[in-house]
Amino acid sequence: MGSYFFYANKPGENCHKSDIWFLVSVLLLWGLGIFTLFVCSQSYAERAFGDSYYFVKRQLICSVAGFIMFTAFMLMDMSLIRRLVIPILIATVILCILTFIPGISIEKNGARRWIRMPLNFSFQPSELVKFTLILYLASYFDIQSEIQNPEEKSILKAVMIFVCLCSLVAFQKDLSTTVLIVCVGLLLFFVSGSKMLWLLPVGGVCIPLGLYSILTHPYRLERIIGFLNPTEGAMTFNYQSLAAKRAVSAGGFIGNGIGVGLSKLNSIPEIQADYIFAGWTEAMGFLGVVIYFAVLALFAWRGYRAAFSTPDRFAAYAAFGCVSSVVLQSFMNCMVVCGLVPSTGIPLPFFSLGGSSIIVTLAMCGFVLNASRCEEKNEDYFKSDEIRIEDLTYL
Repeated sequence: MGSYFFYANKPGENCHKSDIWFLVSVLLLWGLGIFTLFVCSQSYAERAFGDSYYFVKRQLICSVAGFIMFTAFMLMDMSLIRRLVIPILIATVILCILTFIPGISIEKNGARRWIRMPLNFSFQPSELVKFTLILYLASYFDIQSEIQNPEEKSILKAVMIFVCLCSLVAFQKDLSTTVLIVCVGLLLFFVSGSKMLWLLPVGGVCIPLGLYSILTHPYRLERIIGFLNPTEGAMTFNYQSLAAKRAVSAGGFIGNGIGVGLSKLNSIPEIQADYIFAGWTEAMGFLGVVIYFAVLALFAWRGYRAAFSTPDRFAAYAAFGCVSSVVLQSFMNCMVVCGLVPSTGIPLPFFSLGGSSIIVTLAMCGFVLNASRCEEKNEDYFKSDEIRIEDLTYL
C-alpha cells in the first residue's frame, strides 16, 4: 500500500475515511438552519411574495449548489486545489470589481455588494473572499516553509494580497464582513508563525480609515448609539435590535414552540436574514440555544482536530482558517442578536437566508472534510520530520 497515493497526496496507510462526526455536525447545522428558516419566514414570505415557502425554496436551491461545491472540495486532490488557488484569487478579484459596475451589480440600501445572476438570484463576492484569502494564505505559508534561507523568506506579498482583498470588501460598504476577514487573516498569520510587526504600519493606516468610514456613515453611527443607549431610536434605527432582544427573552427555558409567538417574530424586519437566531431562540428557548452551541462545538472540535492532525501543511492552515471563519462568524452574529455588540449585519452561517453564504460555507466544509481524510498515526506527529513545532516560526 506504500505506493498508493490519493487524497492530500499522502500514502494510503496514513489516510482514513472522512471524519463522520464533522460531517454529522455540518448536516445538523444545515438542517437546523433550514428548519429555523421554515419556522420564521412563512408569514413574511406570504405577505411579500404570496408564497409562504418562498425563502425556504430559494435556500434549498442554493443548498444544492452548495453541496455540489462541498462534494467537489471534499473529493478534489489537494495538489489540484493548490494549483487552483491563483485562478480562484484572480476570479475573486474580478467578481469584486464587477460589484462597482452599474447594470451588472445590484444596489441595496446604498451598497453594491451583489452581482446579478439568472432566475432572479444574485451572488455576493465578499463571501467568496473569505475562502479565497484562506486558500491563498495557506498556500503562501506552505511555500514559504520550504525555503531554507531565512533571508529569502518574506510575508510582503501575503500582506499586500491580504490588504487588497480586505479593501475590495470594505469599498463595497460591507464593514462587518471586512472585520471578519481581517480577524481570520490575522489568525492565519499568527498560527503560521509570521512576525506581526507589519501590523503597526498597516494598522496605523487602516484604523483611522475605519474610524472615518464609521463617522461618515450615519447608519453606522446610529448602530453604535443604539448599542450604547438601547432606549434611543426605539421605533426607528434601533427597532430591529430591540425586537430581537424581546424575542430572545420571550423564549424562556424551553421556548414557545413551533408556530407559537410568531407575532413577535414578524415584528423583526427581514428576520430571515441577520436576526434569524432570534427566531430560533423564541421558538426553542434556552434549551434550543444550548443545542445550537453544542452542535457548533462539535463542528469546531472535529474541524480543528482535522486541521491539527493532517500532515499536509497547506491543508492544515486552510482547514484551520475555514473552521475559524464559520465559528467566528457564528459568534459575531449571536452576540449581535443578544445585544452584546453593535449591530453589524453579518449573517449566521447555515441559518440566515443567503445563497452566496450557504454555497461558500459548504465549500469550506468540504475542504475541511478533505483534510480530515489524512491523519498522522504517530503520536509524536508534531515532532516528526514532516512538520515540527519550530517550523511554525519560519518567518
